[in-house]
Amino acid sequence: MNVYEEAIKLHKKLGGKIDISLKANIDTKEQLSLLYSPGVAQPCLEIAENNELAYDYTIKNNMIAVVSDGSAVLGLGNIGGSASIPVMEGKAALFKAFGDVNAFPICLDTQDDEEIINIVKNIAPVFGGINLEDISAPRCFYIEEKLSNMLDIPVFHDDQHGTAIVCLAGLINALKVVKKDNNIKIVVNGLGSAGVAITKLLVEYGFSNFSLCDINGEIFSGKLDETKMNDLVKNLNELKQNNGNSLSSALENADVFIGVSAANILTKEMVAKMNNNPIIFAMANPNPEISYDLARECEVAIMATGRSDYPNQINNVLVFPGVFKGALSAKATKINKEMKLAAAMALVDIISDEELNSEYIIPSPFDKRVVDKISEAIKNTAIATGVVRK
Repeated sequence: MNVYEEAIKLHKKLGGKIDISLKANIDTKEQLSLLYSPGVAQPCLEIAENNELAYDYTIKNNMIAVVSDGSAVLGLGNIGGSASIPVMEGKAALFKAFGDVNAFPICLDTQDDEEIINIVKNIAPVFGGINLEDISAPRCFYIEEKLSNMLDIPVFHDDQHGTAIVCLAGLINALKVVKKDNNIKIVVNGLGSAGVAITKLLVEYGFSNFSLCDINGEIFSGKLDETKMNDLVKNLNELKQNNGNSLSSALENADVFIGVSAANILTKEMVAKMNNNPIIFAMANPNPEISYDLARECEVAIMATGRSDYPNQINNVLVFPGVFKGALSAKATKINKEMKLAAAMALVDIISDEELNSEYIIPSPFDKRVVDKISEAIKNTAIATGVVRK
């Protein structure tokens, strides 16, 4: 059997990847009285007087909603709420396996932005954080911003920020390997949720020279700061209608290619236009923008993909368990840019300069240090920047 046949067999056998377990037995009248009626009335009354006690008495202290409308699932596109359940269940399983964070899939049968916002707002009381997942761009930007401003718990669109954090960490370490600094030209191809978030975080870190491309070609070339980046995001749809140079032209004298686009669009001839020791992050799934073998033929200095069967996997599973574990621990109300940058630097610091090499710029998701380092960085930064519950 291939991986897809094996996956179907396993999913059918399991009937779902997550379950609910009890923290206390309910096998005596005394336990029933304490955990349900009449004893349960007392924590209810105390929470009614002070909502903050929900963090002490309920699952809110360690429970995340994984919310999707199924409009942009993995490489599958708009497959809807029901078809997105296996992915959202999988995300919940990863939360538990890697971060010991409880999470539950909330797969919605609507793609109306305002309806999604209203639903999430109204289910928020039971959750300590909201992980938005696989919602199409540019809608995801609006939905996340509205919910972040509306709710007093963290709202984090992982497709955007999780991918961006891992990408930034990998790039910082890759530049150490090739001995280049921040004064480089970066080409980002694919301006959906991940591409925009990656660019934004790179700008916030201090990179400034970009060429941004979508399916039809280049839409921006030049210097970017945070103000220009915010303006670009606001006008993204309009800019996409006015394409200029081709991706091939944009790659002239580039040092870095970051792809969150489509398989096999990067040719040997395009790579040849880049500067010496090019860095390529080809993150289209399941097949990257250029194959690993062809990239090696092109003498690419560092190659990263979204796949686990090649070195340097850029995967947001490295990030979201630690981000939410730290946010829950701090009782954070938001996940701000300082927290995202801190998470990236935590990833960077896991690999010592002596360990760094072209095939090891980012740690494995199975590295036990990852979640704890990111969680600590998120918690400390949340407290330092004041985005915690009073």
